[in-house]
Amino acid sequence: MQESNVSFNNFEQCIKCTICTAYCPVVAVNPSYPGPKQAGPDGERLRLKDKYFFDENLKYCMNCKRCEVACPSGVKIADLIHSARRRYSREMPDLRDRILANTDFMGKVARPVAPLVNSIVKMKPVKGIMDVMLDIDKERTFPQYQRKGFESWFRKEARNEQGRFSDKVAFFHGCSTEFQQPEVGKAFVKVMNALGWGVELMDEKCCGVAMISNGLWDSAKRHADHNVKVFGKAVEKGMPIVATSSTCVFTMRDEYPDVLDVDNSAVRDSITMVEKFLFELVDSGKAKLVFRDDYRARVAYHVPCHMEKLGWGIFTRSLMSMIPGVSLTVLDSHCCGMAGTYGFKKENYKYSQEIGRPLFEQIKSLAPDFVCCECETCKWQIEMSTGYNVLNPILILADALDLEATAKANGVN
Repeated sequence: MQESNVSFNNFEQCIKCTICTAYCPVVAVNPSYPGPKQAGPDGERLRLKDKYFFDENLKYCMNCKRCEVACPSGVKIADLIHSARRRYSREMPDLRDRILANTDFMGKVARPVAPLVNSIVKMKPVKGIMDVMLDIDKERTFPQYQRKGFESWFRKEARNEQGRFSDKVAFFHGCSTEFQQPEVGKAFVKVMNALGWGVELMDEKCCGVAMISNGLWDSAKRHADHNVKVFGKAVEKGMPIVATSSTCVFTMRDEYPDVLDVDNSAVRDSITMVEKFLFELVDSGKAKLVFRDDYRARVAYHVPCHMEKLGWGIFTRSLMSMIPGVSLTVLDSHCCGMAGTYGFKKENYKYSQEIGRPLFEQIKSLAPDFVCCECETCKWQIEMSTGYNVLNPILILADALDLEATAKANGVN
């Protein structure tokens, strides 16, 4: 951890143009938030002199990174804000924050009784109790847990098949795929196998993003240290680390070193999104995609904020455009307002919905067959607020591809 009179960040490169504040979705709806310029570079100058200049209202930053995307000087504004929270905040995570942050633990608890849990959290009296007792807004809907996870499916149905592939990837599937959307992991395996690539799972832990958001810094760091060590073993075997969640990838590549002080330099460049990985295979001629003749869909693509920060939305857009039967609309650049666990919290709920309103209205006006998005929490927010289904791109590809013909085209027997 850095000393209080030292900043890792290039905050002195701030030219005070305030474009970060103009692009910040929180400033527009929440007057309590000082804004990225004041909370970031300006605040850092003061905090380095005296820690008592720290403002607890920095908790309203969603860490969407839109300020960093907009910054012409490359200042890591959001990293400054969350590093300051880590160093100076005196607020301790409460029970709600710990529940929201421990996604793996809650998933394991809910799994054996998933249908019961899913039913209970839909009940108005239960929502009312959570609103009063836990400050989880009563209007918020919850993602649905699945009784059978991805890992168990992989062990029973797919693991034995992976040995026949000479080329392999290490798949970071994340909490959402394990506990709520195992179909995403299944689609990933089927597509990779059809392209001639085997899949191996790692002894992964949650990427830690929810812990970062909720101030469980020590827990987040432990997860990061564990994952970097596990990733190192995969890299030693020559395997890229491929994931389907944009937030997981961004956290593991950039938040580990910049917020948690975890050195991931040996593995960072090996961590990638499946869309980028697939596009590069196809673009280089190392793989071929064969699509179904009868696939038709009007798709609206929402680029998640962290995907914008990575700069990798172009790969998803290019892959979707390859599908002959897809009519693709790339939605305007807007934050959905969910920001992981941020939108669950009672004090943030109205801001979360106001931030996402322009996005929701555009989706409704387009009336697509479904929305395409790489972020699971964007999915929860958009589905709740618009009624339209949101699909991870790998699900769309798995459905649109003629997997048997694709496997044959790539020499897979």
